[in-house]
Amino acid sequence: MRKINYYLSSVMYSLVPNPIMRGYVNFRLNRLSTEQRQSLQHRLNYYHQVQSSFTTTASAKPVSEFRKNCGSTYYYDMLKVIKGFAPHFDFDFIHGDVTEVPSSPTFVKSRPIAGNNQNSILLKLNEIRHYRFVRDSLSFSEKSDQVVWRGSGFRPNRRLLLEHYFHHPRCNVGRTDTEDADQLHYVLPKMSIKDQLNYKFILSLEGKDVATNLKWIMSSNSLVMTPKLVYETWFMEGKLVPGVHYVELKDDFSDLIEKMDYYLAHPQEAEQIIANANLWVEQFKQRDQERLLSYLVAERYFDLSQLPQPKSAPVWPWLWNKTKPTPESVQ
Repeated sequence: MRKINYYLSSVMYSLVPNPIMRGYVNFRLNRLSTEQRQSLQHRLNYYHQVQSSFTTTASAKPVSEFRKNCGSTYYYDMLKVIKGFAPHFDFDFIHGDVTEVPSSPTFVKSRPIAGNNQNSILLKLNEIRHYRFVRDSLSFSEKSDQVVWRGSGFRPNRRLLLEHYFHHPRCNVGRTDTEDADQLHYVLPKMSIKDQLNYKFILSLEGKDVATNLKWIMSSNSLVMTPKLVYETWFMEGKLVPGVHYVELKDDFSDLIEKMDYYLAHPQEAEQIIANANLWVEQFKQRDQERLLSYLVAERYFDLSQLPQPKSAPVWPWLWNKTKPTPESVQ
């Protein structure tokens, strides 16, 4: 039902005339008070780190020519942001699991945490898959003392985990795919989120980019355990702190049992980390604020990108997003 509702609402959104959406977005942005903008500024600056004018690439497309040449969820999530801006505004966009920083400011879902990543402009993309939160009816103390993980085993880190802990009596870990013939003995049936919530410890392992399950685990009463995070999305994984929001493991998982023993012996510390994780998640549940932030990210992008002025004024100026500044006017 969640997916059905998502696609129905997305299709309906796509049918709304563009001028109406531009008027709506302008209304929402112009209505923001100074205090409201200041409260969102730290996240805006994190998602869009570029502060000076820039030029889009030769492959950039104007808003009016944005078409579905990517996955449906990427298309609809992107459309919900850019449809509210002037049709002649160009932008660069890379869909999918992005693990490298583009040469020019570009809208992406994910980026590396380390290094100079300012050209990766984050938006909340593929939301239906990544932003699933749970209501956990079990407290930490009521859960099993074991650790659980299920997922595709195609990555080296996941293969390493299975080689070391598949047969461990305190670890319920297994791969759910049959891609590698040499690892078929590590294949276990898929496990629902509800069943995984019976465990005190849940592993979150990055794949091509971020781990899909990190967000729902952090909304639960289980403790997230993960090696050092390498990639980030709109969830701002790069701002999460080990020992505050999650338990960080060594890359080879050699301290997995040791960390489990520590937090079993110090449940109050585990519950404090869980409370911090739950609090972090809350900001991403504010749908109205999330949409406004997306508009602000796009607004900054279009303000700083150097685009030609429209050839003629629109029929209804109030429906037209503000014209682009010239490079000389950008402070």
